[in-house]
Amino acid sequence: MSLSQHFRRVLIALSLVLSLTITACGGTAVTAKTTNQPGISNNQSYGQIERGTTQQGQNFGNWVVQTSHGLVQDAYVRGSDKLGVVISPQVRPTEVRTLAKSLVQGFRKNAPNRDLTVLMYAPDKQLVLTAKYDNSTKQIQYGTSS
Repeated sequence: MSLSQHFRRVLIALSLVLSLTITACGGTAVTAKTTNQPGISNNQSYGQIERGTTQQGQNFGNWVVQTSHGLVQDAYVRGSDKLGVVISPQVRPTEVRTLAKSLVQGFRKNAPNRDLTVLMYAPDKQLVLTAKYDNSTKQIQYGTSS
């Protein structure tokens, strides 16, 4: 890997961690409250899908997309422990894991003391990586789609 590629990966990771940490410290926490609202109604397009099953989840999903500097096309929070993101085509396959780790770290700030899951989807909406954070061990386990 060239020095410029390594620098780019580090810069992306640091900017996401910093952004997620700053907002998480001053933002609202994701709660376990759920609503009975459906994700898509008959008159909504894909771009109008709710980003969260709670208002806090909706806000966090919106924030992830807005602060990702174009790396995340869409995001959603389901319940209080699952974050799904659709990455943009500019994210290289070698950067997906680093981005997932940054998202787990930010999500932990909004949903402390919980086991969390971050689902990474390619621009074509195919699952490419799952990152599961175990709160008891403080470790992230990664899995790829088959």
